[in-house]
Amino acid sequence: MRDKTQPNSAEPGDRLIRAGAIVFFVGAVATLVTVAPLFLGTDPFPTYMFALSMLMGVGFLIAGAGVLQSVAAGRRRAGEVRP
Repeated sequence: MRDKTQPNSAEPGDRLIRAGAIVFFVGAVATLVTVAPLFLGTDPFPTYMFALSMLMGVGFLIAGAGVLQSVAAGRRRAGEVRP
């Protein structure tokens, strides 16, 4: 039996994983920018920068939801194949 999935087709959850990676990266950059003044001895950034640092966790949760969605779709496909 041949798999009908195209090699470049998007699986369920792929968009969430990509979006989560982007949000995580933005949060990581914000964290680096927020922590830099502590090492450079300059004035700290405003409070909203610390809030932007929380995007790392949000991005991780979004990507995790995409992985769970992908796993669930894989289980559904595996259940359909069995006679």
